[in-house]
Amino acid sequence: MNNFQRISVQTAKELIDTAPVTKIVDIRDPQSFQMGRMTQAQHLTNDNVQQFITQTEKSLPIIVCCYHGNSSQGAADFIAQQGFEQVYSLDGGFEEWEAKYPELTERS
Repeated sequence: MNNFQRISVQTAKELIDTAPVTKIVDIRDPQSFQMGRMTQAQHLTNDNVQQFITQTEKSLPIIVCCYHGNSSQGAADFIAQQGFEQVYSLDGGFEEWEAKYPELTERS
């Protein structure tokens, strides 16, 4: 049984910098995702989660992002239970990421 880890935005940035193939998934609602997201983030919804699970390499690091870091914990746990080896929940979520790293935030 795999577990996820909670990480700070600083640790997430270090992971992204050292493992450039890190997958970033954002589980917020579509409107929030469209308004702004972590650079390279993929929107993960109930409609595409199975496709993500079957098409993503299980050994890649995965960072799960939500608004504030609460909902991402449940999603990270679910992803970890699917056999992914390195799953992280972003403490502080997108709100903290955007405040600390606005230059690494995409806006539509």
